[in-house]
Amino acid sequence: MPDRDVPALSVAGLEKHYGAVRAVDGVSFDVHRGEVFGLLGPNGAGKTTTLEILEGYRVADAGHAKVLGLDPERDGDRLRARIGVMLQEGGLYPGLRVGEVLRLFAAYYRDAEDPDALLDVVGLTGARQRMVRRLSGGQAQRLSLACALVGKPELVFLDEPTAGMDPQARATTWELIRAVARRGATVVLTTHLLDEAERLCDRLAIIAGGRLAALGTPRELTAATDTPQVRLVTAQPVDTEKLAATLGLAPDVVVEVRSGEYLVQRAATPALIAALATFLRDQDVTMVALDAARRSLEDVFLQITAETEGTPAA
Repeated sequence: MPDRDVPALSVAGLEKHYGAVRAVDGVSFDVHRGEVFGLLGPNGAGKTTTLEILEGYRVADAGHAKVLGLDPERDGDRLRARIGVMLQEGGLYPGLRVGEVLRLFAAYYRDAEDPDALLDVVGLTGARQRMVRRLSGGQAQRLSLACALVGKPELVFLDEPTAGMDPQARATTWELIRAVARRGATVVLTTHLLDEAERLCDRLAIIAGGRLAALGTPRELTAATDTPQVRLVTAQPVDTEKLAATLGLAPDVVVEVRSGEYLVQRAATPALIAALATFLRDQDVTMVALDAARRSLEDVFLQITAETEGTPAA
């Protein structure tokens, strides 16, 4: 049995350079066993390079990494038997049929999942005899996910696991990822879908410019703000100047983030909340949501991206 006190994955001072470009610049974090951990970042932030080092496909220039207690560079053969890797694209055999591909991957492991049962789980039973090259983008993603899970991995890396999927397939994949974590496996995933990250992940790391910019649970990241504020979401547009005047505030204290979403940059006192509710009643505006001192994950992500914009990374 694995030692629950030993991280499934540990990274300390990881660096990877390509000439003058620092693709990964001193990244450090741990991933606990059994958690779903999200690695977020804009394109070119360094997250894919970080994952490739952890998977044993690239060699770090500095720092060190331990994956399931093993060195991914020196212990690659031992490690690959215990992990699953889902690539965003590629890695499949276009000239084989779906069932053949999964049976081939299952043959690499001593104790593999039943390929036919797994095809049913990912919704590809009807495509078992279809050539891989004839799969839609979402179907190819589901086959890649099945290939990553067929070996019953202790740790699975998922790169954009729901890219190209329709909403129903995405929901099914989310539940499958949760089931993998419930049986004790650790999941590390990348995604550009911030609602996916917020719903699935126990903790998140945001990488920007090759550096670790933020680390914590979704609630910790969205609650962290230096300015007390109230986030208001309404079904109809609100006149921000009129709202500010009603609240006795300067016009620039009430900010429209996007259509139907507003920030009131003041503490959520009972008097402020009551005044907001009165204003909405008088304007016949329906309140959809009201959050005190909490930003969306998208707000956090965009702020971090803006602060590091122009930093070279790969």
